[in-house]
Amino acid sequence: MAGAEPLIALCPSGQLVERGAGLRFEVLAGGQVVGAFAVRFRGQAVAYLNRCAHVAMELDWVAGQFFGDDGETLLCATHGAAYEPSDGRCVGGPCAGRGGLRRLQVVEEGGVVYWRPEAGVRPPPEGAGP
Repeated sequence: MAGAEPLIALCPSGQLVERGAGLRFEVLAGGQVVGAFAVRFRGQAVAYLNRCAHVAMELDWVAGQFFGDDGETLLCATHGAAYEPSDGRCVGGPCAGRGGLRRLQVVEEGGVVYWRPEAGVRPPPEGAGP
């Protein structure tokens, strides 16, 4: 694909277990180094910025735990905002029907999950951290 950003390996495919713990990683978004995460839902790897649409806080209190007890939604541990894992839209809690998570582009090839940077969401500079 002409002009496409190079892929960045995140993890082996087997590391993302269906509705299990997610993989946290960092990105540069809006000029700040912020958290992001990848999970597996219905067989697909998906990734989002780790920022609740209700209040700009990370979703997980326990690192990597993004799914609610039902395994059907991504849940903000702070205020209970619930998100559809397949597309990130808010489906419950204080932001129900309004907004959602910022989705990141991921692809799976050859047993590896890759992130594709895009305009506005880039790899952080070496040695940068939140």
